Amino acid sequence: MRSLLFVPGDSERKLEKARTSGADVLLIDLEDSVAGDAKAAARVVASDFLKEDSNSGGPELYVRINALDTGLTDDDLASVMKSRPAGIMLPKSNSSRDVDLLSAKLNVHEAENAIAEGATKVIAIITETAAGLLAAPTYDRPHPRLSGLTWGAEDLSADIGARTARDDRGCYTDVFRMARAVTILAARAATTTAIDTVFVNFRDTDGLRAECLEAERDGYTAKMAIHPAQVPVINEAFTPSPEAVDRAKAIVGAFAKAGNPGVVGMDGEMLDRPHLLRAANLLARANAAGLTG
Repeated sequence: MRSLLFVPGDSERKLEKARTSGADVLLIDLEDSVAGDAKAAARVVASDFLKEDSNSGGPELYVRINALDTGLTDDDLASVMKSRPAGIMLPKSNSSRDVDLLSAKLNVHEAENAIAEGATKVIAIITETAAGLLAAPTYDRPHPRLSGLTWGAEDLSADIGARTARDDRGCYTDVFRMARAVTILAARAATTTAIDTVFVNFRDTDGLRAECLEAERDGYTAKMAIHPAQVPVINEAFTPSPEAVDRAKAIVGAFAKAGNPGVVGMDGEMLDRPHLLRAANLLARANAAGLTG
């Protein structure tokens, strides 16, 4: 999982176009991009698209439902779960207890639709409220459904009353840098994928690329997109380069050849266990992207 593309759940045209975007995951949206009076129609469109795409071999299909406190969640799940999405994106998750609550709801829908228990995965957006941001430490252990954690700046800015999430240089201000940092830490603690938030200016390719590279440097391995044009940039940034793969293979090989010690020397450097772990993680990402044999 490198790229996750949001697609409005009420647009058949955009959903169809998104099939060929190259995104690893499509996030069929029933929340922010769908107006209140279009929610019911969007559920039907999303459910039909899930049925039609079930055997396409294309991107994984997740549905972003409406938040648990909206009163819309149960209707969302009742509509889309019969079409067997790969996963559900939970917005405004205020603690790991919200993931547990969603999981309990999914247990019921899976049983009703002859879906194996636990088959439906969950990606949680954990910083869209002040309460959610402060509860990031509750994601402190693996959850069998959890396939990723991500963060959001726009809803958080509205919740705390910030005029903007970025300063005059285009850099996130401190609160939002905190949200970005704790999401990486929570994802690591929960042993799941750390997914960076969207870059809203879809015409600024250079800005998107720079933000992707910073995110990958810091430990994110995927990023959400709001426009198909962003997908190739994201995929490139989060796909390990051939040079990085070769070096990772060399590090793993050096440890294996030396009998798996605590420290090895390679190319004039002393490498210890964290270097080996980073190399193994990179090779796992490369393998998922089909770059290793």
